[in-house]
Amino acid sequence: MNLLSLVKGKAERVQFSNNDPDQSASMTQMRAQAMSSMGIGSSVFPTTLNKNKGSFLKQNYQMLSGSWPTKATDLVLVTDNKNTVNINALKNLGFDIDDKAQVKFNKLVGKEFRVVANNDYYQELPTGMFVPKKINKAMYNGAKTKLKLVGVIRPKNEDSMALLSTGIAYSDKLSQQIIKDNKNSAIVKAQKKSNHSVLTNQKLNANEKKATMQALGGTGIPSGIMIYPNSFDDKDKVLDYLDKWNKGKKKADKIVYTDMSSAVTTMTGGLLSGITTILVAFAAISLITSMIMIGILTYTSVLERAKEIGVLKALGARKKDITRVFDAETFILGIFSGILGVFIAYLLTFPINSIIYKLTDLANVAQLDPMAAIILIIISTILTLLGGHIPARMAAKKDAAIALRSE
Repeated sequence: MNLLSLVKGKAERVQFSNNDPDQSASMTQMRAQAMSSMGIGSSVFPTTLNKNKGSFLKQNYQMLSGSWPTKATDLVLVTDNKNTVNINALKNLGFDIDDKAQVKFNKLVGKEFRVVANNDYYQELPTGMFVPKKINKAMYNGAKTKLKLVGVIRPKNEDSMALLSTGIAYSDKLSQQIIKDNKNSAIVKAQKKSNHSVLTNQKLNANEKKATMQALGGTGIPSGIMIYPNSFDDKDKVLDYLDKWNKGKKKADKIVYTDMSSAVTTMTGGLLSGITTILVAFAAISLITSMIMIGILTYTSVLERAKEIGVLKALGARKKDITRVFDAETFILGIFSGILGVFIAYLLTFPINSIIYKLTDLANVAQLDPMAAIILIIISTILTLLGGHIPARMAAKKDAAIALRSE
């Protein structure tokens, strides 16, 4: 991308670099500048194909100043999680900034740039090599593609993954437009025919030639594709599709992909497993304690209702009938307590989601699965029956005469 900017009324090339622009040019800096022409220090954000599915930028970033990009020629400046950008990078982008002054983002918004076509930017030497022309204001004014910085954005929270690098970010539509404008340029045609760089005369292998063609805007074949699914279910569908595509194909024809979320999950898997084990242990202790408490309550009920048990036995009730009476009571207690617990948990999801959203911008994190709710009610009922069955059997074994004489 042959990007120019006006600095104090003078046209200068934009360098995607964090080096001090006032330092004298060394071989390292010249090499960095050559790499910067390939897009290092800039990022590309995807265009929203379906507006109903939301915007990539709006879902992952928040606006600090300006507005969201709406056109292919709209640029945004990306800061880090602390709202900072390297000051040398800003100078290299053409901003007139004082080293000691605090940068105000609203003064950065509105900055204009120009993208110069290859035929207007490079000139061919008699040797067949190409060199950049002298940059001047006429070249800046003659450029057809005009870009504008419309906003300054940052990641939504401190824990979010920085999907875009700090610096200038532009739409993938702009990339396609620049490739369309330059794919038939003289320098691209010359590079297609040569196995040496038309800029440095260095011999190139297949991969280096491919990278050079991409840097010159001579090919639309991407070196890599970033896919941003809206959910983990969508991510799994993408992976399933890629796996089906690779099945039965030769190694050279397979798509090599990296699942970033899976990599992060693997890294934190051990920690999460440990936390899960501890939580399960606490839950098991709570369940055992609950069973003991239910048994004590049921036994207390047996002692208090000794006369009632004696009357039932005097009327001809069998041991299993007495057991069934207390089992029925614990069953009703278990099922209603389970329903009450699930209902309270469902109500708590609303304030919990509200708090989590304010802290992390993650929506609907706490959810109650209907199947899980049913399973919890069943577990509650079973544990209550188990806890109350032993006292029920003790009640059934009481002698009727002794039970009727008890106070």
